[in-house]
Amino acid sequence: MPAATYDVLGIGNAIVDILMHADDDMLVAHDLHKGSMQLVDEARIELLQAAGSKPAFVSGGSAANTIVGLARLGCRSAFIGKVKADQAGDAFTHDIRAAGVHFTTPAARDGAATARCLIFVTPDGQRTMNTYLGASQALYETDVEPALVTGSKIIYLEGYLWDPPHAKQAFLRAAKLAHEAGRKVALSLSDSFCVDRYRDEFIDLVRSRSVDVLFCNQSELHSLYQTADLDTALLALRKENVLAVVTRSEEGCLVIASGNTYEVPAAPIEHLVDTTGAGDLFAAGFLAGLARQRDYETCARLGALAAAEVIQHIGARPVADLKQLATKSGLLG
Repeated sequence: MPAATYDVLGIGNAIVDILMHADDDMLVAHDLHKGSMQLVDEARIELLQAAGSKPAFVSGGSAANTIVGLARLGCRSAFIGKVKADQAGDAFTHDIRAAGVHFTTPAARDGAATARCLIFVTPDGQRTMNTYLGASQALYETDVEPALVTGSKIIYLEGYLWDPPHAKQAFLRAAKLAHEAGRKVALSLSDSFCVDRYRDEFIDLVRSRSVDVLFCNQSELHSLYQTADLDTALLALRKENVLAVVTRSEEGCLVIASGNTYEVPAAPIEHLVDTTGAGDLFAAGFLAGLARQRDYETCARLGALAAAEVIQHIGARPVADLKQLATKSGLLG
């Protein structure tokens, strides 16, 4: 196998995040389910944005957040995602490249505007997301660069992008190219509502061996196997014979691999500010360890460290020097 140019290539929605503080009354007034992600049209996101105050704008998108986290951990990172050639698209492109990520997906010249995600953050740190997918859904097989896929150790796919049929084909093409080149493919289930829509397809991706590594939180796991009992869901997951990581917020995570289950605690924090991006950055840390061939417990501890950093400030991108933090913790040498 030829040497890889990149450690991890992410494929997902290219989104500009708009973060606002809100209280529970505001969520109820606008019929928003706390802690969830819902898809909205452009008119709805404009209405919700007008209802808030003092927005903060940052480049986002689940897989993009993960890939930026990987770059901050010293990994060679790349991203494939679609923006429009507009002001928001230019901002996304500038930000992700400034983070040290290779990003060359051509911007769309017409069609829907660059995607936006309006995130309401309540005082308890929970985030409620309203996403206008816009141009991000216009990702096609032709946007998947074969050399970029085959030159990456791990391909990381975002479950949120499983809605458009042509994006699914792009995913499947990337997975096929990766496996033909002897690379690994990872999938994030992204959201329990996403799992509700595509449960059978996600399970088929695992059972057909299109996916080698599966990331989910406890809620998504329950949705995947349609059970409220954790032990029942874990038993079903173990039978899939896939490397799986189940995050459990303050309870840490479970790593399931080759019949073994590793329980790794969450990293300590001083103050919970905003849970936006916790799962994304956990995946970044875990994949950073995996790309360096660390053992699974070390991978999980790297994930926990990265997640702990991001939930102590507003926004889904790390502020502290993650590589330095990981080095000081003895997780990176």
